[in-house]
Amino acid sequence: MASRSSSSLRARLGRLAAPLLEARILVPVVLGLLFVGFASAGLAVGAWQNVCATCPSVAQIRTWEPEQTSKLLAADGRLISELGMQRRTPVAIEDLPPYVPQAVVSIEDHRFYRHNGFDIWGFSRAATGQLMGQYRGGGSTITQQLARNMFLERVGNERRYTRKLRELQVAFELERSYEKDQILEAYINEIYMGRGYGFQSASRAYFGKNVTEVDVAEAALLAAILNRPTFYDPFRNPEAALFRRNLVLSAMAEHGYLEPEEAERWKQAPLPVEDHSSESIHGIAPYFEEWVRQILDSRFGDEVYRGGLRVYTTLDLDVQRAAVEAMNWGWERIEAVPGYRHPKYAAFDTVASFEGGETPYLQGMMVVVEPSTGQVKALIGGRDFEHSKFDRARLARRQAGSSFKPFVYVSALSSGLPASHIVSDQPVVYSQVSGEDWRPSNFDGEFRGPMTIREALRSSINMVAIKLGWEEVGIETVAQTARRMGITTEIERFPSTTIGAVEVRPLEMAEAYTAFANLGTKVRPFPILRVEDADGELLWEPQPERTQVLDSLPARLMVDMLQDAANRGTGINLRTVGNLPYEVPAAGKTGTTNDGTNTWFMGFTPNLTAGVWFGMDRPVPITYNATGGAYAAPVWGRFMRHVYYGMDSATDSTATAGTFDEGVVPIPGPWPMPVELTTREVDGRSGKLWSPWCSDAVDPATVDEDGPRPVMRRYTEYYIPGTEPTEMCDDSRRNMFRIPQGIGPVGRRGGGGGG
Repeated sequence: MASRSSSSLRARLGRLAAPLLEARILVPVVLGLLFVGFASAGLAVGAWQNVCATCPSVAQIRTWEPEQTSKLLAADGRLISELGMQRRTPVAIEDLPPYVPQAVVSIEDHRFYRHNGFDIWGFSRAATGQLMGQYRGGGSTITQQLARNMFLERVGNERRYTRKLRELQVAFELERSYEKDQILEAYINEIYMGRGYGFQSASRAYFGKNVTEVDVAEAALLAAILNRPTFYDPFRNPEAALFRRNLVLSAMAEHGYLEPEEAERWKQAPLPVEDHSSESIHGIAPYFEEWVRQILDSRFGDEVYRGGLRVYTTLDLDVQRAAVEAMNWGWERIEAVPGYRHPKYAAFDTVASFEGGETPYLQGMMVVVEPSTGQVKALIGGRDFEHSKFDRARLARRQAGSSFKPFVYVSALSSGLPASHIVSDQPVVYSQVSGEDWRPSNFDGEFRGPMTIREALRSSINMVAIKLGWEEVGIETVAQTARRMGITTEIERFPSTTIGAVEVRPLEMAEAYTAFANLGTKVRPFPILRVEDADGELLWEPQPERTQVLDSLPARLMVDMLQDAANRGTGINLRTVGNLPYEVPAAGKTGTTNDGTNTWFMGFTPNLTAGVWFGMDRPVPITYNATGGAYAAPVWGRFMRHVYYGMDSATDSTATAGTFDEGVVPIPGPWPMPVELTTREVDGRSGKLWSPWCSDAVDPATVDEDGPRPVMRRYTEYYIPGTEPTEMCDDSRRNMFRIPQGIGPVGRRGGGGGG
């Protein structure tokens, strides 16, 4: 009985003790499981954090701004070009037609407005497709794609799950930091589109217009391209692009953004056929753009390429178009001259570029400056920027020829010599440093005897310029005048310098000639009006640099003499071939160097100064008897006719960059004649006061085997007070004779020409 009771008690105690014994075993197990669970969770969190150790911080995500190209704008605000590492122009989503973001959402992420950055259904669809070996679209949402594009260096672009995790973490933070429309706007502006970044750059490249102006079919094409920009490029793979665009239109209809009938109608729209990407890379003035870029780079550094600066330049797009047309006409005209022996430009249409920038075909340049301000209104530094980026307007050093002579003549006028001063056109011989003799000649090989310096400049007589600059005024005075007026290249103190053997830069010649146009004040040419940051705050506003370099009276006399040279002298072709009406007051000087290697016309009106040059990159004669009067002056006149009267594509066959029916620069009135200047009637052969004893019919010096060539010797001359002639002309006591003709070899240091 006792033993049975004892057994019963032990059984009851065993039943009571069993849970305690089980607890002693289970607690460590449970604790172990909890520890493993927490450890796993900790490891997962740590792994999550470690996976994104290189991800941007929350602060970086919330303060992120996209890189923006800097915009180069014409003086009137029209876009010329863009500068940037990644060509991107942001556009606000509220400025877009609604069907642009709708097209993107429809094809890329139609649940965009319903998820928090991760679309489980889209991810599952993509994963299932991967398992089954089928492509069912990407699993990344728009937010994830934006995360990858915004922080590519940190998130990465490799095909790994770790990249997806980094992408996802940044996407979640984007969703917490920004509104949905802000995310979509950033995506539309940030995504790579093959021909730039963002929809604006793509729209300019594919359609030639802003993204705010696209229609539904064009919006669908942009949304199609972003998936695989190279494959769906409509110019490279039109069939694939068309299929994908129509797929986007179907998706828009499926998700309620278009009626099915609308989608079908837009599917009939053609794809673009004209590629505008080249004009969005370089505008109509590539040499001008490069000049501006170099200035900005030296002042603002990388901000130029990332910060979205707005750079208002001095360029006038219509004036530039007129310059392009005139120069193209000039190049084609010269290449069509009988006897032209050089390779022609058209033969190199398949060449990408020339090493070193030196081309084998005819080159040229034009620079146009507003003399009152120094603003460069147009600049052409060469024939083809892709072939050669060397800027012949700013950087080339070429002999100036007779376009240098005005520095000699204005030095003479400033020293007190009148325009009626007589210098004899006859042969001279000068000893050179080498010990050889230099025997210069006139362009035509003839010598005309005594003449006024006005007539000598008009006819571009070398002998007179040499004697005037070397013997009467002095070469040092001439050199200092040229230096003061803007010529910074070396001016050698040799007789040949007086007729343009010196090498000059065209832009500096234009600067010097502004002193004539302004009646004594030169102005430094510059290309930038102002620079603003992306928010419109002014960063830099260059000011004109004006310097008084000539007294006004000698400057006005020089303008009058240069008007003679342009209207009745070696520059007459600007009127007769270039068809510039006489209503436009014009002045200037031709220039031709030995054997027609360089041909120039440097000229000006009261409101424009312009220089034209033609030549080969490697200095060789262009053609036999090439002159600035025959080649450069007509182009100058044609250009001026365009800007003052308009450019019509029907008559201007080379006008490929746009036309305008009316002039874009007002026709100026003539330069005022200072009341201080006096006038006298003088004899053009002697420079003396006219009298009844002077012959007014035929100058004996003009009689040759073809008979007399009548020359009216009586004319009215302007004088600075105190320089008027006092002696009367008296032919009754003059024994006039002709100077023997002759021509000597041009010396080694020669370089001037008559044309």
